[in-house]
Amino acid sequence: MTPQSAGWGYSGLRVVDLRAGQQLRLDTGDAEMLVLPLAGGGCDVECDDERITLTGRRDVFARVTDFAYVPRDARLSVVSATGGRFALPSARADRRLEFRYGPAEGVPVELRGAGQASRQVNNFCAPEAFEADRLIAVEVLTPGGNWSSWPPHKHDSKRDGESELEEIYYFEVARGGPAYQRVYGSTDVCAEVRTGDVVLVPSGWHGPSMAAPGYDLYYLNVMAGPGERRWLFSDDPAHAWIRDSWAGQDVDARLPMTSTVERRQR
Repeated sequence: MTPQSAGWGYSGLRVVDLRAGQQLRLDTGDAEMLVLPLAGGGCDVECDDERITLTGRRDVFARVTDFAYVPRDARLSVVSATGGRFALPSARADRRLEFRYGPAEGVPVELRGAGQASRQVNNFCAPEAFEADRLIAVEVLTPGGNWSSWPPHKHDSKRDGESELEEIYYFEVARGGPAYQRVYGSTDVCAEVRTGDVVLVPSGWHGPSMAAPGYDLYYLNVMAGPGERRWLFSDDPAHAWIRDSWAGQDVDARLPMTSTVERRQR
């Protein structure tokens, strides 16, 4: 998915499944991007005759992963000895930054919300955590039965306290289960989502992201826009009180769901 195919200006995402030994080659053009292992293990990432080896992870519920940043105007190659699934979040960029490694140990892990709105956010490419030109990307893990992206919020206007950002949600659900995503405002959608599904949010309120009981939910958020690289949003006034209700509530004891240490397979 490119800005052109999405019908907007900045945010993009590719998700590729590579067989053992298979090579992906592409030119980044005017986009900066990341190589983020999702499942199956690691890979070698080459850019302009430099190489980074990623350890990766068994799956998105196993651990926080390392990743690579690839600049615009580059020739990219990704090869996985074992095969696997890899996300390439991207954003149209003006500056050409350095090809570099993002260690798993450097990823800030945040527990956000409380009670049944508890979730884990891996801020691996948030503005305060990792340098990029426009690209913002984070992972969110929601225990089964909980809601995230809650209260509903938006970031589609250039004004105090709000950024103008296009957003992509890419979903994976444990054990093949369902989850649900709400988007409303300029449109009104409440859709069932499963592993591999994508929801685009060009504007309007979005949330909740609902994890069905028994089915943990993962999603990758990819954001970019025309302004300063900041992630500022406005809550829907009808539900803004929810944030204040978390005071005095405990964070779900199932969190954090992942760390830099591989979780045992269940």
